[in-house]
Parts: sequence; C-alpha cells; structure tokens
Amino acid sequence: MANNGLGLMGALKTRMQWHQARQKLLAENVSNADTPRFKPHDLRAPSPAGGGTTLAQTSPMHLGLSGQRGGFDPRDPKRFETTPSANSVNLEDEMMKVAQNQSDYQLAASLYSKSLGLMKIAIGKGR
Repeated sequence: MANNGLGLMGALKTRMQWHQARQKLLAENVSNADTPRFKPHDLRAPSPAGGGTTLAQTSPMHLGLSGQRGGFDPRDPKRFETTPSANSVNLEDEMMKVAQNQSDYQLAASLYSKSLGLMKIAIGKGR
C-alpha cells in the first residue's frame, strides 16, 4: 500500500476531533468544581490506527515515553485532593489540562492546514 499522505490527514483529523471532545469534558469538570461528589473525567488518547508509528526511548537520558519527568504522573489518583463535599476536581490541574489540550489541538490544526497546502501545491492549485 502506497503512503500518499492521506493517512496522516486522517490521523490529524481524528486527533483534532479527540481534542474537541476532550475540551468539552474538561470544561464540564471545571463547571462542576463545586458539585458535591463530582469526580473529574478525562479521555484516553486515541491509539494509532493500523499499528502506526510508536515511540521508543533510545537513551536512558531521554524523557520517559509518558513525557513526564521525575516519576510525576498526573493521572495518579492519590495526588488529587478531595474536598469535604467529596468533590475531587482540582481547578489548577484541570486548567493545566485545558491549556495543554488547546496547545495540542492548535498544533494538529496547523499540521493539517500545512498538509492541505502541500496537497494543493502538488496538484497545481496552490500559489
């Protein structure tokens, strides 16, 4: 099967849709910060379709595959505080997730836009 660049476009589109859904979920977490017994939710990142590119740690000096430093894991449920109303939403954590999600979405959208531009140039419709 020839790699014509359309797989990349599909992956970027899926990634942008995932970031949109995650942004909605994170906004719900923030809006329910004062709701008793509310527990924050998050989405699992989509896996590459068809056994796509995977990451490998080629040197022990590199960051771990999770991208975290010093053994810090933001998904560790023990690090979240629970308020007396049994609500475990930490606004600082949620806002950091929102900012990172927005940045990742903008990167995917930029790559998608550049890929479209390259395709237009390739078929003679660009510039």
